[in-house]
Amino acid sequence: MASFFIDTDTGQVATLRQLDEAGVVQLGAPPPPWFPIQGTRDAITMWYAVMRKPVRDKYIGALCIRHSDHHASLMEKGWEEVSVEEIRATRCTPAR
Repeated sequence: MASFFIDTDTGQVATLRQLDEAGVVQLGAPPPPWFPIQGTRDAITMWYAVMRKPVRDKYIGALCIRHSDHHASLMEKGWEEVSVEEIRATRCTPAR
């Protein structure tokens, strides 16, 4: 179970735990450009899809139940599903 964050500059997605382990979290939350993805805080990727979409010069994120009408609607509107393998805090993630 996890809460997810998106780097609004790059589109990278990570869990709060991954960001904490990478030393990015400050005072209980990661600083900008990391932004929480709105949704349940106990989501698991078995049931939920993590979605992202570039809008102007930033990325936005969403959580939705896999294979739902909402998931299909987001896909039709140009959202991309983030694979489980992509969800991580990389070493190049700077602590800002």
